[in-house]
Amino acid sequence: MATLAATAPRAMTTGLRKRKSPVGAIIGKILFGLIVVVLFIYMVFPFYWAVLSALKAPADITSVSYWPSQIYWGNLEYVFGNRDFLLALRNSAIVSVTSVAIALVLGAFSAYALGRMQFRGKSFVLYLILSMTMFPAIAILGALFKMVRGEWFLNTPNLYNTWWALIATYLTFTLPFTVWVLANFFRAMPGDLEQAALVDGATPFQAFRQILLPLALPGLVTTGLLAFIAAWNEFLFALTFTQDYSARTVQPAIASFSGRTQFDEPWGSIMAASVVVTVPLIVLVLIFQRKILAGLTAGAVKG
Repeated sequence: MATLAATAPRAMTTGLRKRKSPVGAIIGKILFGLIVVVLFIYMVFPFYWAVLSALKAPADITSVSYWPSQIYWGNLEYVFGNRDFLLALRNSAIVSVTSVAIALVLGAFSAYALGRMQFRGKSFVLYLILSMTMFPAIAILGALFKMVRGEWFLNTPNLYNTWWALIATYLTFTLPFTVWVLANFFRAMPGDLEQAALVDGATPFQAFRQILLPLALPGLVTTGLLAFIAAWNEFLFALTFTQDYSARTVQPAIASFSGRTQFDEPWGSIMAASVVVTVPLIVLVLIFQRKILAGLTAGAVKG
């Protein structure tokens, strides 16, 4: 009897828990949905406000309204009719694509050596590469300026106000990032794949090019896209190492918008240009979203 009396409250408590668990699950799902909605609004609202401001007339740009009373296309017409902005857009595309391509080629070879080969000092080299990404851009600006102007070494070409000045300086943050990420990616690959290729008579370079590199494609896409975003949005080096729109990129070009008249505040034009600059990044993410997801989750599950 005592045993039955002791187990009765436990059984009742277990029954109550079982009855309450569906309600708790529903509440948890509701709270999770609310958090997702709040985060979505928090991340999307700045871009929505930029689009909204780009479609507002100059007289309505300071008004607090979540939908324009009338759609005004003058800001976009001004942006696409601005020759300097179009030249800057071209320069940004060339500089960003070239710097990312060089970083991926050099970074893939370096990451393969650091991730798959065994040699003395490998950890030191990896952490030295990682330390290069810790310096703020302003800290190395003076040294890079001397390098760009050709004042460091004898017979060094002056790259100031050229695409190569930006490409060379952008590699200071795209290349270490690429090497570090891809080295961890190559290290996580199973060694049996490479050993099987070597047993079949392949050289280490053939094993890298034909076996490991295709498997590393999600990591290459993810790393390349992140490096491209960093190069596309870079402002300080582009402003310092260029003088005119033969090489100046789009970020300093937007900052130099002056409006149609001296009394005009070009907020609408700036917002329109910001939207135009952001759209290519959104399109790239949507195109490569599966590769990006595969690259971000690679190595998260073992077995």
